[in-house]
Amino acid sequence: MKRQQSAVALRYDRRLPAPLLVAKGRGELAGRLIRIAEDHDVPIVNRQRLADDLYFVEAGDFIPEPFYEAVAEILAFVWRVSGGERRDDDTERKGKKGVS
Repeated sequence: MKRQQSAVALRYDRRLPAPLLVAKGRGELAGRLIRIAEDHDVPIVNRQRLADDLYFVEAGDFIPEPFYEAVAEILAFVWRVSGGERRDDDTERKGKKGVS
C-alpha cells in the first residue's frame, strides 16, 4: 500500500517564538494545499519525512523544538531563493512557507 503524501504550510514571523504550522493535509488535501501554494507563488520545499513528522502538530500551533533546525534550514533556503526580501508586517504575503 502506497503511503499518502503529507503537506504542511508554515508561517515565520521573527516576532513570534517559533514558526507556526498554519495548514496541513494528507492525500488529496495535501495535493490541494500544494496546488494552492503553486497558484500563489508560495515556495515549496519537498521534505516528505519532515512533513510527515510535522503533520502531528495542530494547525495554529508552533512547531516543536526538535524540528527547529530542520525548519530553519528550509526557511533560510526559501529566503535565499526568493531574493532575501525581508518583511516586518503582519499582512498576508506570498512568502508563507510550504513543506510537502
